[in-house]
Amino acid sequence: MSIASHESEHVDAHTGTSTTGHEWDGIRELNTPLPRWWLWMLYGSIVWAIGYMIVYPAVPLVSSYTKGVFGWSARGAVTAELADLQSARAPMVNALAAASFADIEKDPKMLAFARAQGKAAFGDNCAGCHGAGGGGSKAFPNLVDDDWLWGGKLEDIQQTLTHGIRSADPQARAGNMPVFGEGVLKPTEISLVADYVRSLSGLDVAKGVDLAAGGKIFAENCAACHGDNAKGNLELGSPNLTDEIWLYGSDKATIVEGINKGRGGVMPNWGERLDAGTIKALAVYVRTLGGGR
Repeated sequence: MSIASHESEHVDAHTGTSTTGHEWDGIRELNTPLPRWWLWMLYGSIVWAIGYMIVYPAVPLVSSYTKGVFGWSARGAVTAELADLQSARAPMVNALAAASFADIEKDPKMLAFARAQGKAAFGDNCAGCHGAGGGGSKAFPNLVDDDWLWGGKLEDIQQTLTHGIRSADPQARAGNMPVFGEGVLKPTEISLVADYVRSLSGLDVAKGVDLAAGGKIFAENCAACHGDNAKGNLELGSPNLTDEIWLYGSDKATIVEGINKGRGGVMPNWGERLDAGTIKALAVYVRTLGGGR
């Protein structure tokens, strides 16, 4: 490869274009400038970029960033829009907070607003655990099956939303499934009572299992919370063991684990994060998902 040569202007015979005077291995470089319109677009983009960096937040710093002469930011714009939305909704939200559930259900306009506001609040705060449609998942209650551990009345749901379940709130719902596997019941007894509990829901149990013995263990250790008929207790949040609805699963291994180690899921106390009107709207919306009893 030869060193580039600098010669006098040369015109390419094939294209009629002047060359730059540079030649490599017999190949001459054509002097073809970029289109003027393209150059002006490039220069304009550079000017625009510099202006953007001055006007809007753009340049990262060590622990912050340049704010821009307009002081605008996407976060600030969203915050302002949310504030405007809250301001527009404030009269109805305040009306919800002041009204009783009976008044809300009698007023079509207020009821429609409560359902819409509750649906939005549910999506923002509750769907992460209970699912977008309230169907729940393992360890997170299904809100559409009309099975309420703490009661399905609007007042019950409001109480649960406001104070939570096993949360730090002094008025939170409380009631854990005890640990029976640490010196209370033997593994064989836990196995027997697990089979007995499964039989209450009509689930298959291995042949030869002494269900009567399991029932005796249940009566002595479990009936105090779940009731003699195993229908549960709303005051304690103890589930009905006969309705074929299982929060953690109905297989024997899962039931044995629950008896052995106990259960005690936590629901946040939303009263510290949401206003009273939104809590009521949530109660109305949640109840529409699963009825109530």
